[in-house]
Amino acid sequence: MTTLWLGLGLAMVSAVAVNWAYSREHDAVASMPPFTWRRPVAFVSSLLGSRAWVAAFGTETVGWLLYVAALRLAPLALVQAVCASGIAVLALATARGHPGRLTRREQLAVVIAVVGLVLLALSLTGVQPVEHEPVWTAVAVWLGALAAGALVMVGLPVRLARGPALGLAAGLLFAGGDICAKLIVYGGTWFVALVPLIAFYALGTSVLQGAFRHANALTAAGLATLATNAVPIAAGFVVFGEELPDGAHGGLQVAAFASLVVSATLLGRSTPPRS
Repeated sequence: MTTLWLGLGLAMVSAVAVNWAYSREHDAVASMPPFTWRRPVAFVSSLLGSRAWVAAFGTETVGWLLYVAALRLAPLALVQAVCASGIAVLALATARGHPGRLTRREQLAVVIAVVGLVLLALSLTGVQPVEHEPVWTAVAVWLGALAAGALVMVGLPVRLARGPALGLAAGLLFAGGDICAKLIVYGGTWFVALVPLIAFYALGTSVLQGAFRHANALTAAGLATLATNAVPIAAGFVVFGEELPDGAHGGLQVAAFASLVVSATLLGRSTPPRS
């Protein structure tokens, strides 16, 4: 159990680092001249030429490394549930640390995220989580579906506005990368997952910067975080064979997952914080 709690603690630190970085990346991208993915060299040059963006991306990278370390110590669904609470950090970062600048809905979402973390902690008391190594076919189906879903959001007309659509697409790509990261910690032949991991994270980062051009940080990164965490939570049970605890502990864990997803959904639909 000590190893489990250490893993979840690392996941919490990762969530803080990544979501703080998202808010700073948004501010940096918003101040850049317009860019297009049809000119990838100019696009990358604009990003790397911004010290603020590079510093934020460096923080995000450190957060991701902590996330990978957490995956070695705890099941995917539990790690993602903790990471989902990081959207509360994103809300406070976009409000510049002043909760009063958040709308009532955003404040409610932050409270729900905290409640979700408490429920998750209670559900793990005296319980040993269970997970199993997945099969290749299930992994291929999930990764293929995530890539296809992201492609639809980016390239085809959808009912969502451009910013939210790109935010969801980035989240689906990051979710694919997170699943690949969990595969790699199994070692052996699963190291081949490094190839799609790089592709998913690289594309997800690029699409998220595009989302920042069309929406505020809380909407773009909030929807990305929703997809990034909700999909791997489901994959934890379907692909990795994770099991809910018996009895009341299982009910608490379901309530925790639901609370964290609801929190992310509320914040993903938010407007910019009041000045």
